[in-house]
Amino acid sequence: MESVKQLHDFLNRFVKLSDEEFDQIFLPHIRVRKFEKKEMITRAGEVENYINFILKGLIRKYYRKGNQEFNTQISYEGHIIHSQESFHSRNPSEYTIEAIEPSELASISYDDLEKIYAHSIKMERLGRLVITHTMILKDRWRIQLVKLTPRERFLDFVTKNPELMQRVPQKYLASYLHIKPETFSRFKHLLRNHSRTMGSRQPGVMSH
Repeated sequence: MESVKQLHDFLNRFVKLSDEEFDQIFLPHIRVRKFEKKEMITRAGEVENYINFILKGLIRKYYRKGNQEFNTQISYEGHIIHSQESFHSRNPSEYTIEAIEPSELASISYDDLEKIYAHSIKMERLGRLVITHTMILKDRWRIQLVKLTPRERFLDFVTKNPELMQRVPQKYLASYLHIKPETFSRFKHLLRNHSRTMGSRQPGVMSH
């Protein structure tokens, strides 16, 4: 399970775990799950039973309103994705989670996570830090949706996540960024202009 080492590296960002601790405490509770493109990972109306770390692939979380889908998370390798509210409350999920690409997850069930927490105060602290991290990311994104204009959101996102422009269908990105599809298409020329501007700057010169 060499690929699961990615999860160990991720957890070490919050609390240092020895190889022995990870192998003895976490490894027995990790289930590696594989999903094909377009395959459902969590369905709306079902209780979320897993917290998932993405080892490989690209995944989206969305909810439906009428005939429309609204993407609230698009994540790739090295990130956590799950229906957070459902997982912690044990109530049915309002969200659907779906693989955009063939994906591989390191998943820990709710019951197994409770066993990990019960192992020691250190494990409880680790869990609290990881959950806090995911909540901060979620809150930060909500603030951006309010504070940034659609144009600013677009440029900020593609500057920080250039590879996702190639990997994620445009309609999913437009929904996630709260931008109308036709506006998203118009913004694409900003990328080309932005790249040309960056390329024309002289080395060593700071632009303000």
